[in-house]
Amino acid sequence: MPKRQRDVQGLGLAALNRLAGSKALDRLGLKKPTEKALYQASRTGFKVAGTAGRQFKAVKNLLSPARMENHQPTDLFDLTPTEEQAMVVESVRRFAEQALRPAAEDAEKHSEIAEEVWSGAFELGLSLMAVPEALGGAGSERSPISSALVAEALAWGDMGQALALMAPVGVANALAAWGNSDQQMRYLAAFAEDDPPDAALALLEPTALADPTRPACHGLRDGNSAHWRISGEKALVPLGPFADLLVVSADLEGLGPRLALIEGDSRGLSATPEPAMGLRAASLGRVVLDQVRIAESDILGDEQAFQQAIALARLGWCALAVGTCQAVLDYVIPYVNERKAFGEPVSHRQGVAFTVANMGLELDAMRLMMWRATARAEQGQDFQREAALAHRYCADKAMQIGSDGVQMLGGHGYVKEHPVERWYRDLRAIANLEGGLLL
Repeated sequence: MPKRQRDVQGLGLAALNRLAGSKALDRLGLKKPTEKALYQASRTGFKVAGTAGRQFKAVKNLLSPARMENHQPTDLFDLTPTEEQAMVVESVRRFAEQALRPAAEDAEKHSEIAEEVWSGAFELGLSLMAVPEALGGAGSERSPISSALVAEALAWGDMGQALALMAPVGVANALAAWGNSDQQMRYLAAFAEDDPPDAALALLEPTALADPTRPACHGLRDGNSAHWRISGEKALVPLGPFADLLVVSADLEGLGPRLALIEGDSRGLSATPEPAMGLRAASLGRVVLDQVRIAESDILGDEQAFQQAIALARLGWCALAVGTCQAVLDYVIPYVNERKAFGEPVSHRQGVAFTVANMGLELDAMRLMMWRATARAEQGQDFQREAALAHRYCADKAMQIGSDGVQMLGGHGYVKEHPVERWYRDLRAIANLEGGLLL
Protein backbone atom coordinates (compact mmCIF):
# COMPACT_ATOMS: atom_id res chain seq x y z
CA MET A 1 0.00 0.00 0.00
CA PRO A 2 1.57 3.33 -1.01
CA LYS A 3 2.58 5.88 1.60
CA ARG A 4 -0.16 8.37 0.70
CA GLN A 5 -2.75 5.70 1.48
CA ARG A 6 -1.20 5.03 4.88
CA ASP A 7 -1.44 8.72 5.81
CA VAL A 8 -5.14 8.96 5.02
CA GLN A 9 -5.85 5.59 6.56
CA GLY A 10 -4.05 6.50 9.76
CA LEU A 11 -6.26 9.54 10.36
CA GLY A 12 -9.40 7.57 9.60
CA LEU A 13 -8.47 4.63 11.78
CA ALA A 14 -7.80 6.90 14.74
CA ALA A 15 -11.41 8.08 14.61
CA LEU A 16 -12.77 4.59 14.00
CA ASN A 17 -10.82 3.10 16.89
CA ARG A 18 -12.45 5.61 19.26
CA LEU A 19 -15.84 4.53 17.95
CA ALA A 20 -15.02 0.83 18.29
CA GLY A 21 -13.93 1.36 21.90
CA SER A 22 -17.23 2.92 22.92
CA LYS A 23 -18.82 1.21 25.95
CA ALA A 24 -22.25 1.93 24.51
CA LEU A 25 -21.61 -0.56 21.73
CA ASP A 26 -20.82 -3.23 24.32
CA ARG A 27 -24.06 -2.61 26.18
CA LEU A 28 -26.07 -2.82 22.96
CA GLY A 29 -24.31 -5.99 21.78
CA LEU A 30 -23.00 -4.23 18.67
CA LYS A 31 -19.27 -4.37 19.34
CA LYS A 32 -18.46 -7.38 17.11
CA PRO A 33 -20.55 -6.27 14.10
CA THR A 34 -19.10 -2.76 14.37
CA GLU A 35 -15.52 -4.04 14.52
CA LYS A 36 -16.12 -6.16 11.42
CA ALA A 37 -17.64 -3.24 9.53
CA LEU A 38 -14.80 -0.92 10.53
CA TYR A 39 -12.23 -3.48 9.43
CA GLN A 40 -13.76 -3.67 5.97
CA ALA A 41 -14.01 0.12 5.77
CA SER A 42 -10.37 0.51 6.68
CA ARG A 43 -9.32 -1.86 3.90
CA THR A 44 -11.45 -0.37 1.14
CA GLY A 45 -12.95 3.02 1.84
CA PHE A 46 -9.80 4.72 3.08
CA LYS A 47 -7.73 3.16 0.34
CA VAL A 48 -9.94 4.77 -2.30
CA ALA A 49 -9.94 8.07 -0.43
CA GLY A 50 -6.17 8.04 -0.18
CA THR A 51 -5.59 7.69 -3.92
CA ALA A 52 -8.39 9.68 -5.50
CA GLY A 53 -6.63 13.00 -5.17
CA ARG A 54 -3.21 12.30 -6.67
CA GLN A 55 -2.08 15.12 -8.91
CA PHE A 56 0.50 14.60 -11.66
CA LYS A 57 2.85 17.41 -12.60
CA ALA A 58 5.89 17.73 -14.80
CA VAL A 59 9.08 17.44 -12.74
CA LYS A 60 11.67 17.16 -15.51
CA ASN A 61 12.46 19.23 -18.58
CA LEU A 62 12.84 17.23 -21.79
CA LEU A 63 13.44 18.65 -25.23
CA SER A 64 12.70 15.26 -26.80
CA PRO A 65 11.27 11.96 -25.51
CA ALA A 66 13.65 9.88 -23.40
CA ARG A 67 13.98 6.55 -25.20
CA MET A 68 15.95 3.57 -24.01
CA GLU A 69 18.18 1.85 -26.54
CA ASN A 70 16.86 -1.22 -28.33
CA HIS A 71 18.78 -4.45 -28.00
CA GLN A 72 21.07 -4.96 -30.98
CA PRO A 73 19.93 -7.80 -33.29
CA THR A 74 22.12 -10.89 -33.51
CA ASP A 75 22.12 -13.93 -35.76
CA LEU A 76 22.18 -16.23 -32.72
CA PHE A 77 19.04 -17.08 -30.75
CA ASP A 78 20.76 -17.28 -27.37
CA LEU A 79 18.63 -18.61 -24.52
CA THR A 80 21.22 -17.80 -21.86
CA PRO A 81 20.25 -14.81 -19.67
CA THR A 82 22.85 -12.09 -19.33
CA GLU A 83 24.69 -11.76 -16.04
CA GLU A 84 22.54 -8.75 -15.13
CA GLN A 85 19.31 -10.59 -15.98
CA ALA A 86 20.40 -13.59 -13.91
CA MET A 87 21.07 -11.37 -10.89
CA VAL A 88 17.71 -9.61 -11.23
CA VAL A 89 15.80 -12.89 -11.60
CA GLU A 90 17.59 -14.35 -8.57
CA SER A 91 16.57 -11.36 -6.43
CA VAL A 92 12.98 -11.39 -7.69
CA ARG A 93 12.67 -15.15 -7.22
CA ARG A 94 13.91 -14.81 -3.63
CA PHE A 95 11.34 -12.06 -3.04
CA ALA A 96 8.61 -14.26 -4.54
CA GLU A 97 9.57 -17.15 -2.27
CA GLN A 98 9.98 -15.15 0.93
CA ALA A 99 7.26 -12.50 0.49
CA LEU A 100 4.67 -13.37 -2.16
CA ARG A 101 4.20 -17.09 -1.47
CA PRO A 102 3.57 -16.70 2.30
CA ALA A 103 1.25 -13.70 1.75
CA ALA A 104 -0.77 -15.26 -1.07
CA GLU A 105 -3.64 -16.62 1.00
CA ASP A 106 -4.25 -13.37 2.89
CA ALA A 107 -3.88 -11.32 -0.30
CA GLU A 108 -6.58 -13.39 -1.97
CA LYS A 109 -8.83 -13.28 1.09
CA HIS A 110 -8.69 -9.48 1.35
CA SER A 111 -8.43 -8.82 -2.42
CA GLU A 112 -5.36 -6.64 -2.02
CA ILE A 113 -1.63 -6.82 -1.48
CA ALA A 114 -0.19 -6.27 1.99
CA GLU A 115 1.72 -3.07 2.66
CA GLU A 116 4.96 -4.90 3.38
CA VAL A 117 4.78 -6.62 -0.02
CA TRP A 118 4.40 -3.26 -1.77
CA SER A 119 7.38 -1.96 0.20
CA GLY A 120 9.47 -4.99 -0.71
CA ALA A 121 8.59 -4.62 -4.38
CA PHE A 122 9.60 -0.95 -4.28
CA GLU A 123 12.96 -1.88 -2.76
CA LEU A 124 13.50 -4.27 -5.69
CA GLY A 125 13.14 -1.30 -8.04
CA LEU A 126 10.62 -2.90 -10.40
CA SER A 127 9.35 0.44 -11.70
CA LEU A 128 12.81 2.01 -11.83
CA MET A 129 13.94 -0.48 -14.48
CA ALA A 130 11.22 0.82 -16.82
CA VAL A 131 12.15 4.50 -16.44
CA PRO A 132 15.02 5.97 -18.52
CA GLU A 133 17.99 7.38 -16.66
CA ALA A 134 17.19 10.86 -18.01
CA LEU A 135 14.03 10.81 -15.90
CA GLY A 136 15.64 9.52 -12.73
CA GLY A 137 15.17 5.81 -13.39
CA ALA A 138 17.62 2.95 -13.83
CA GLY A 139 16.67 1.85 -17.34
CA SER A 140 19.28 2.05 -20.08
CA GLU A 141 18.05 -0.57 -22.55
CA ARG A 142 14.50 -1.55 -23.52
CA SER A 143 14.19 -5.25 -22.73
CA PRO A 144 10.87 -7.15 -23.00
CA ILE A 145 12.85 -10.31 -22.22
CA SER A 146 13.95 -8.91 -18.84
CA SER A 147 10.36 -7.87 -18.09
CA ALA A 148 9.17 -11.38 -18.99
CA LEU A 149 11.76 -12.99 -16.72
CA VAL A 150 10.70 -10.73 -13.83
CA ALA A 151 6.99 -11.43 -14.40
CA GLU A 152 7.66 -15.17 -14.53
CA ALA A 153 9.65 -15.10 -11.29
CA LEU A 154 6.95 -13.09 -9.50
CA ALA A 155 4.18 -15.38 -10.76
CA TRP A 156 6.04 -18.36 -9.33
CA GLY A 157 5.32 -16.82 -5.93
CA ASP A 158 1.71 -15.81 -6.62
CA MET A 159 0.08 -14.87 -9.90
CA GLY A 160 -2.47 -12.42 -8.46
CA GLN A 161 0.13 -10.39 -6.60
CA ALA A 162 2.46 -10.58 -9.61
CA LEU A 163 -0.23 -9.05 -11.83
CA ALA A 164 -0.77 -6.18 -9.40
CA LEU A 165 2.96 -5.51 -9.07
CA MET A 166 3.60 -5.66 -12.83
CA ALA A 167 0.61 -3.52 -13.85
CA PRO A 168 2.29 -0.16 -13.00
CA VAL A 169 5.52 -1.40 -14.61
CA GLY A 170 3.55 -2.05 -17.79
CA VAL A 171 2.27 1.53 -17.91
CA ALA A 172 5.81 2.80 -17.36
CA ASN A 173 7.00 0.57 -20.23
CA ALA A 174 4.30 2.03 -22.49
CA LEU A 175 5.22 5.60 -21.60
CA ALA A 176 8.91 4.89 -22.14
CA ALA A 177 8.23 3.34 -25.55
CA TRP A 178 5.58 5.65 -27.00
CA GLY A 179 5.17 8.68 -24.74
CA ASN A 180 6.09 12.14 -26.00
CA SER A 181 8.17 14.61 -24.00
CA ASP A 182 5.23 16.17 -22.16
CA GLN A 183 3.70 12.79 -21.28
CA GLN A 184 7.00 11.47 -19.99
CA MET A 185 7.66 14.57 -17.90
CA ARG A 186 4.16 14.51 -16.44
CA TYR A 187 3.66 10.79 -15.87
CA LEU A 188 6.73 8.63 -16.46
CA ALA A 189 8.97 10.53 -14.05
CA ALA A 190 6.49 9.73 -11.25
CA PHE A 191 7.37 6.03 -11.52
CA ALA A 192 10.91 6.82 -10.36
CA GLU A 193 9.71 8.57 -7.19
CA ASP A 194 9.48 7.10 -3.69
CA ASP A 195 5.71 6.83 -4.13
CA PRO A 196 5.11 5.44 -7.66
CA PRO A 197 1.51 5.65 -8.92
CA ASP A 198 -0.90 2.74 -9.13
CA ALA A 199 -1.53 2.26 -12.83
CA ALA A 200 -2.76 -0.34 -15.31
CA LEU A 201 -3.48 -1.02 -18.96
CA ALA A 202 -7.27 -1.28 -19.51
CA LEU A 203 -8.08 -3.24 -22.69
CA LEU A 204 -10.66 -5.88 -21.76
CA GLU A 205 -14.34 -5.04 -22.24
CA PRO A 206 -17.35 -6.78 -20.64
CA THR A 207 -18.95 -7.89 -23.90
CA ALA A 208 -19.36 -11.30 -25.51
CA LEU A 209 -16.55 -12.18 -27.94
CA ALA A 210 -14.74 -8.93 -27.08
CA ASP A 211 -11.88 -8.21 -29.49
CA PRO A 212 -9.13 -5.96 -28.06
CA THR A 213 -8.18 -4.85 -31.58
CA ARG A 214 -11.68 -3.41 -32.06
CA PRO A 215 -12.58 -1.63 -28.81
CA ALA A 216 -16.26 -0.89 -28.23
CA CYS A 217 -15.17 1.96 -25.97
CA HIS A 218 -15.44 4.99 -28.24
CA GLY A 219 -14.52 8.65 -28.26
CA LEU A 220 -16.51 11.30 -30.12
CA ARG A 221 -15.01 14.66 -31.00
CA ASP A 222 -16.00 17.45 -28.65
CA GLY A 223 -17.19 20.00 -31.19
CA ASN A 224 -14.51 21.14 -33.61
CA SER A 225 -11.71 21.07 -31.04
CA ALA A 226 -8.90 18.54 -30.72
CA HIS A 227 -10.70 16.89 -27.82
CA TRP A 228 -12.74 13.72 -27.48
CA ARG A 229 -15.30 12.47 -24.99
CA ILE A 230 -14.79 8.78 -24.26
CA SER A 231 -17.60 6.47 -23.15
CA GLY A 232 -17.52 2.75 -22.46
CA GLU A 233 -16.53 0.14 -19.89
CA LYS A 234 -13.39 -1.82 -19.09
CA ALA A 235 -13.52 -5.05 -17.12
CA LEU A 236 -11.21 -6.84 -14.67
CA VAL A 237 -8.64 -4.04 -14.56
CA PRO A 238 -5.88 -4.73 -11.99
CA LEU A 239 -5.76 -2.04 -9.29
CA GLY A 240 -8.84 -0.62 -11.04
CA PRO A 241 -10.77 0.59 -7.97
CA PHE A 242 -7.97 2.93 -6.89
CA ALA A 243 -5.74 3.44 -9.94
CA ASP A 244 -4.07 6.84 -10.26
CA LEU A 245 -3.51 6.41 -13.99
CA LEU A 246 -5.04 4.21 -16.67
CA VAL A 247 -3.97 3.54 -20.24
CA VAL A 248 -7.32 2.94 -21.94
CA SER A 249 -8.00 1.61 -25.43
CA ALA A 250 -10.73 3.42 -27.38
CA ASP A 251 -11.90 3.96 -30.94
CA LEU A 252 -11.46 7.70 -31.43
CA GLU A 253 -13.48 9.51 -34.08
CA GLY A 254 -11.25 10.48 -36.97
CA LEU A 255 -8.26 8.47 -35.71
CA GLY A 256 -9.38 4.90 -35.09
CA PRO A 257 -8.16 2.63 -32.26
CA ARG A 258 -5.75 4.39 -29.92
CA LEU A 259 -4.42 4.33 -26.37
CA ALA A 260 -5.38 7.23 -24.10
CA LEU A 261 -3.89 8.35 -20.79
CA ILE A 262 -6.68 8.96 -18.27
CA GLU A 263 -6.09 9.97 -14.65
CA GLY A 264 -8.02 8.15 -11.95
CA ASP A 265 -9.81 11.25 -10.70
CA SER A 266 -10.99 12.38 -14.15
CA ARG A 267 -14.55 13.67 -14.30
CA GLY A 268 -16.88 10.97 -15.62
CA LEU A 269 -14.66 8.05 -14.59
CA SER A 270 -15.84 5.65 -11.91
CA ALA A 271 -14.40 2.36 -10.73
CA THR A 272 -15.76 -0.40 -8.52
CA PRO A 273 -14.31 -3.71 -7.26
CA GLU A 274 -15.01 -6.69 -9.53
CA PRO A 275 -14.18 -9.91 -7.64
CA ALA A 276 -13.42 -12.84 -9.92
CA MET A 277 -12.79 -16.57 -9.81
CA GLY A 278 -9.06 -16.00 -9.47
CA LEU A 279 -6.44 -13.25 -9.30
CA ARG A 280 -8.25 -11.70 -6.35
CA ALA A 281 -5.02 -10.30 -4.94
CA ALA A 282 -4.79 -8.03 -8.00
CA SER A 283 -7.73 -5.88 -6.79
CA LEU A 284 -9.59 -6.30 -10.08
CA GLY A 285 -12.12 -3.59 -10.90
CA ARG A 286 -14.75 -2.47 -13.40
CA VAL A 287 -13.99 0.96 -14.89
CA VAL A 288 -16.84 3.00 -16.38
CA LEU A 289 -16.13 6.01 -18.59
CA ASP A 290 -19.02 8.41 -19.08
CA GLN A 291 -18.11 11.26 -21.41
CA VAL A 292 -14.55 11.45 -20.07
CA ARG A 293 -12.87 14.35 -21.87
CA ILE A 294 -9.37 13.88 -23.25
CA ALA A 295 -7.14 16.13 -25.33
CA GLU A 296 -4.90 15.24 -28.22
CA SER A 297 -1.99 15.47 -25.79
CA ASP A 298 -3.48 12.55 -23.84
CA ILE A 299 -3.22 10.13 -26.78
CA LEU A 300 -0.35 7.68 -26.30
CA GLY A 301 1.41 6.71 -29.51
CA ASP A 302 -0.17 5.88 -32.87
CA GLU A 303 -2.11 2.92 -34.27
CA GLN A 304 1.06 0.84 -34.48
CA ALA A 305 1.67 1.46 -30.77
CA PHE A 306 -1.90 0.33 -30.09
CA GLN A 307 -1.32 -2.97 -31.93
CA GLN A 308 2.04 -3.53 -30.26
CA ALA A 309 0.53 -2.87 -26.83
CA ILE A 310 -1.97 -5.70 -27.33
CA ALA A 311 0.81 -8.09 -28.36
CA LEU A 312 3.12 -7.09 -25.49
CA ALA A 313 0.24 -7.45 -23.03
CA ARG A 314 -0.43 -10.97 -24.29
CA LEU A 315 3.23 -11.83 -23.82
CA GLY A 316 2.91 -10.53 -20.27
CA TRP A 317 0.14 -13.05 -19.66
CA CYS A 318 2.34 -15.75 -21.18
CA ALA A 319 5.07 -14.89 -18.65
CA LEU A 320 2.58 -15.09 -15.77
CA ALA A 321 1.35 -18.44 -17.09
CA VAL A 322 4.87 -19.87 -17.32
CA GLY A 323 5.75 -18.77 -13.79
CA THR A 324 2.56 -20.18 -12.29
CA CYS A 325 2.85 -23.46 -14.21
CA GLN A 326 6.42 -23.80 -12.96
CA ALA A 327 5.07 -23.40 -9.43
CA VAL A 328 2.52 -26.16 -10.08
CA LEU A 329 5.18 -28.52 -11.42
CA ASP A 330 7.60 -27.76 -8.57
CA TYR A 331 4.83 -28.55 -6.08
CA VAL A 332 3.55 -31.71 -7.78
CA ILE A 333 6.88 -33.53 -8.26
CA PRO A 334 7.82 -33.88 -4.56
CA TYR A 335 4.19 -34.63 -3.70
CA VAL A 336 3.89 -37.63 -6.04
CA ASN A 337 7.33 -38.87 -4.94
CA GLU A 338 6.41 -38.73 -1.25
CA ARG A 339 2.76 -39.81 -1.45
CA LYS A 340 2.54 -43.58 -1.08
CA ALA A 341 -0.17 -45.99 -2.20
CA PHE A 342 0.02 -49.78 -1.94
CA GLY A 343 3.47 -49.54 -0.40
CA GLU A 344 5.20 -47.39 -3.03
CA PRO A 345 5.23 -43.75 -4.24
CA VAL A 346 2.40 -42.91 -6.61
CA SER A 347 5.02 -41.59 -9.04
CA HIS A 348 5.89 -45.23 -9.78
CA ARG A 349 2.55 -45.55 -11.57
CA GLN A 350 2.82 -44.88 -15.29
CA GLY A 351 -0.39 -42.85 -15.34
CA VAL A 352 1.13 -40.43 -12.83
CA ALA A 353 4.70 -40.40 -14.17
CA PHE A 354 3.65 -39.79 -17.77
CA THR A 355 1.30 -36.99 -16.75
CA VAL A 356 4.02 -35.19 -14.77
CA ALA A 357 6.48 -35.64 -17.64
CA ASN A 358 3.96 -34.16 -20.06
CA MET A 359 3.46 -31.17 -17.74
CA GLY A 360 7.20 -30.48 -17.91
CA LEU A 361 7.27 -30.91 -21.68
CA GLU A 362 4.42 -28.47 -22.28
CA LEU A 363 5.90 -25.97 -19.82
CA ASP A 364 9.18 -25.89 -21.72
CA ALA A 365 7.28 -25.39 -24.98
CA MET A 366 5.33 -22.48 -23.45
CA ARG A 367 8.52 -20.84 -22.24
CA LEU A 368 10.32 -21.21 -25.57
CA MET A 369 7.40 -19.76 -27.55
CA MET A 370 7.24 -16.80 -25.17
CA TRP A 371 11.00 -16.23 -25.41
CA ARG A 372 10.91 -16.36 -29.20
CA ALA A 373 8.24 -13.65 -29.38
CA THR A 374 9.85 -11.42 -26.73
CA ALA A 375 13.27 -11.78 -28.40
CA ARG A 376 11.82 -10.53 -31.69
CA ALA A 377 10.13 -7.64 -29.88
CA GLU A 378 13.38 -6.74 -28.14
CA GLN A 379 15.28 -6.65 -31.43
CA GLY A 380 12.71 -4.44 -33.12
CA GLN A 381 11.45 -7.16 -35.45
CA ASP A 382 7.81 -7.88 -36.20
CA PHE A 383 6.53 -10.08 -33.38
CA GLN A 384 2.74 -9.88 -33.39
CA ARG A 385 2.26 -13.25 -35.10
CA GLU A 386 4.64 -14.95 -32.67
CA ALA A 387 2.94 -13.23 -29.72
CA ALA A 388 -0.49 -14.42 -30.86
CA LEU A 389 0.76 -18.00 -31.26
CA ALA A 390 2.48 -17.96 -27.86
CA HIS A 391 -0.61 -16.56 -26.16
CA ARG A 392 -2.88 -19.15 -27.76
CA TYR A 393 -0.57 -22.00 -26.81
CA CYS A 394 -0.05 -20.76 -23.25
CA ALA A 395 -3.79 -20.28 -22.74
CA ASP A 396 -4.43 -23.89 -23.72
CA LYS A 397 -1.53 -25.65 -22.03
CA ALA A 398 -1.55 -23.56 -18.84
CA MET A 399 -5.11 -24.67 -18.22
CA GLN A 400 -4.11 -28.29 -18.84
CA ILE A 401 -1.15 -28.06 -16.47
CA GLY A 402 -3.32 -26.47 -13.79
CA SER A 403 -5.95 -29.19 -14.17
CA ASP A 404 -3.33 -31.97 -14.13
CA GLY A 405 -1.80 -30.44 -11.01
CA VAL A 406 -5.13 -30.71 -9.20
CA GLN A 407 -5.56 -34.30 -10.45
CA MET A 408 -2.09 -35.36 -9.28
CA LEU A 409 -2.94 -34.33 -5.72
CA GLY A 410 -6.21 -36.24 -5.76
CA GLY A 411 -8.57 -35.00 -3.06
CA HIS A 412 -5.85 -32.72 -1.70
CA GLY A 413 -5.92 -30.80 -4.96
CA TYR A 414 -9.42 -29.59 -4.19
CA VAL A 415 -8.80 -28.16 -0.72
CA LYS A 416 -7.24 -24.85 0.29
CA GLU A 417 -4.64 -26.60 2.42
CA HIS A 418 -2.65 -26.87 -0.81
CA PRO A 419 -2.09 -23.89 -3.16
CA VAL A 420 -2.71 -25.88 -6.35
CA GLU A 421 -6.44 -25.11 -6.34
CA ARG A 422 -5.67 -21.37 -6.29
CA TRP A 423 -3.14 -21.71 -9.08
CA TYR A 424 -5.75 -23.60 -11.12
CA ARG A 425 -8.26 -20.76 -10.68
CA ASP A 426 -5.65 -18.13 -11.51
CA LEU A 427 -4.59 -19.92 -14.69
CA ARG A 428 -8.14 -19.70 -16.05
CA ALA A 429 -7.45 -16.01 -16.63
CA ILE A 430 -4.80 -16.58 -19.31
CA ALA A 431 -7.39 -17.38 -21.99
CA ASN A 432 -9.94 -14.81 -20.83
CA LEU A 433 -8.16 -11.58 -19.89
CA GLU A 434 -6.48 -8.92 -22.03
CA GLY A 435 -4.33 -6.00 -20.98
CA GLY A 436 -3.53 -5.32 -17.35
CA LEU A 437 0.23 -5.50 -17.82
CA LEU A 438 2.67 -4.92 -20.67
CA LEU A 439 6.24 -6.14 -21.14
